[in-house]
Amino acid sequence: MPTPSTAHNPTLMAWLDAGAGHHAEFGDGLSNHLPMAAFALHRLGAPPARLQAWAEAYATRLQPAPPAEAWPAGDAWAAHLGRREAWPIYRDLFTQWLAQEGAGDVLEAVLPRLMEGCAGAAFHGLIRTAYAAQAAHRQELADALAHWAAVWQALDPPPAAPHHATETDPAVVLRRLPLPPLPIPGRLIADRVATVAAWPGFGDTAAMLRVDAHTLERLARGAAELYAASGSFTVLHLLTSAHALRVLLSVLDDPLPAVQAYWRAFAAAWAASGARDLGTVPLQPWARIVAAAIAADDDHSAKLVDSCREQQRAYGGEVWRRAASRVVQAAARP
Repeated sequence: MPTPSTAHNPTLMAWLDAGAGHHAEFGDGLSNHLPMAAFALHRLGAPPARLQAWAEAYATRLQPAPPAEAWPAGDAWAAHLGRREAWPIYRDLFTQWLAQEGAGDVLEAVLPRLMEGCAGAAFHGLIRTAYAAQAAHRQELADALAHWAAVWQALDPPPAAPHHATETDPAVVLRRLPLPPLPIPGRLIADRVATVAAWPGFGDTAAMLRVDAHTLERLARGAAELYAASGSFTVLHLLTSAHALRVLLSVLDDPLPAVQAYWRAFAAAWAASGARDLGTVPLQPWARIVAAAIAADDDHSAKLVDSCREQQRAYGGEVWRRAASRVVQAAARP
């Protein structure tokens, strides 16, 4: 089934247009999910009235965008990575850059460096950028890239010479990762990811994986399997971010360095999740899963189901439907 065109959904386009007036974050470091979830609802087939009602309700929690600021003349584009207060100047930079060169060229230029900090804000820079690219909305893409740049979070560098990278199965390496005692402290997912990545021996162990053309699919399937078994909120972000990376990799001539950077962040988040097997939920038909996601009032159900459905189309298999079936279970709770 092809993705419905955003051009034929004026409700979605109106909310993406209005997104320029919203800050990328709200509360105490939470990411603005409105543009991501709105596109997911659109692709799932939400009626315009439902999309409008969901977006109106969600927008009440958002904060207005800060005043516009010009990019400092002469600064390299990566000069202010990881500075949340730099979001306004990054908006200016990417708005101008996209107007001059177009989405494909800009993404090709910045993705390799941005991927080195993809764990920031629980992978939401990566996820929002992928949705913006699929929506083909230039200002939303500028805002998404600006958010990613502002929350960019470098993990401790990998070993200089990972000569022992011989294992191709991520599951084997994940089982060997040295971990701090659980539960890992940190209010936000990104805080816990940083703690794990800095733990003695983590970098050396993660470097055992030899990244190849099949690594991303293996990571994506592993995340879906663990989410199906655990319902872990952290693992949910691994599932959706793996989908996002698959979407964006097509602009890169050599995708493996981006997958390598993602692997390190993925491994740290996997370990930080502390996910436990709670048993799978009953497998549901896609029609019921999609209906539950459209009806849900939270900001993650639509994205989860959209990612699962798109990944099943790309990779095949039932693990995606098992993972997405958890949305139906959540909807059934009193």
